[in-house]
Amino acid sequence: MTSLIAAARGYRRLFALPGARAFTAGNLLARLPVGMFSVSAVVMIAGSRGSYALAGAVSATGLAATAVAGPWLARLVDRHGQARIALPATVVAVLSSLALLLCVRYDAPDWTLFAAYTGIAATPNIGGLSRARWAHLLRDEPGALHTANAFEQAADELCFMLGPVLASFLTGTFFPEAGTLAAAVLLLAGMLLFTAQRATEPPPRARSTAPSPLRSRALLPLLACCTATGVVFGAMEVATIAFADARGQRAAAGAVLALQAAGSCAAGLAYGALKPTGPRLTRCLAAMAVLMVLPWAAAGTGSLLVLAGALLVAGMATAPTMVTAMTLVQRRTPADRLNEGMSLMVTGLLTGIACGSAAGGWAAEHVSRVTAFAVPAAAATLALLVHGVAEAAQRSRSVPELVDARSITDGDRK
Repeated sequence: MTSLIAAARGYRRLFALPGARAFTAGNLLARLPVGMFSVSAVVMIAGSRGSYALAGAVSATGLAATAVAGPWLARLVDRHGQARIALPATVVAVLSSLALLLCVRYDAPDWTLFAAYTGIAATPNIGGLSRARWAHLLRDEPGALHTANAFEQAADELCFMLGPVLASFLTGTFFPEAGTLAAAVLLLAGMLLFTAQRATEPPPRARSTAPSPLRSRALLPLLACCTATGVVFGAMEVATIAFADARGQRAAAGAVLALQAAGSCAAGLAYGALKPTGPRLTRCLAAMAVLMVLPWAAAGTGSLLVLAGALLVAGMATAPTMVTAMTLVQRRTPADRLNEGMSLMVTGLLTGIACGSAAGGWAAEHVSRVTAFAVPAAAATLALLVHGVAEAAQRSRSVPELVDARSITDGDRK
């Protein structure tokens, strides 16, 4: 009970900061479509064209384009400010999603779906923009910043939880394009509100002289882990939709995916209430690797209800993993490259989601809809292995330095 009260106080303290509630409301509204666009596109395209492989490939193309454009947009944000860059970029993304809707609605050739959805790459990294505001407001309070990062990850999971449910409800109740249309409206409205909060916006910075985060040995292993984690998300989403569809329960797919996000959201908020002495990424990745086996095993039972329970438990490892990774990114990235560094991690995540979406769709269509759940399990294991190799390499580089230092000290004493 005492820990719950302390956790509530920590989160209340965040929103007592001037302007925090207003920009949080805007970013939540703009972030909700992140959980809607992909599901809406997959359901809309698969329903119209009868192919999950095509739907997964189109979704993957949009995510891959976002991964390429994301760091470039973030660099512009660092240099010119959030409002000047994010709002025009949002307009481009909204027009792109509407173009996809029209292509599907009027049975345009398949290649037009890929061309139209590429413009979704202009969607700003709203989570990164929000985390940059917290980093600016709490730059001298690492404990409060940890709590803010946990809240942001929980917000990500909340939007991924509600987004698929809302998208599935709209596409199933009204018409197939309803989810995409609603997502476009919410994105634009949320970004208008978010960018209007100028008092909390980090100041633009001159062109950075710091090296690109891509050249940082400290960030590259984190990028690889985020990419593998993205495969977990992308493959799990498509595999779950295909599994539910095979049992005539497509409308329930969003609710089932929401349970995974619910588990992650709850775990993220609990993790934010803790005050860890340091990031523990290895433990988080190990937990994710173990828990992602559960949905694969549950799918083998053929029961959507059993799968839903497994996803709820498996999701509890994802938010702590992402919170820990983003905390490490903030520690290892120069202040004038912060948006770029965080966007690079999101780029890795989206690249992984794109690959996972394509791999999950291919496995569901060409192997089996149960085997498709092996893709996220394998990706989680890969993330753990990559981090383990990076840690071992880091230790091997540091040992000679320690030996040399001791040798010099001994020589001085002689």
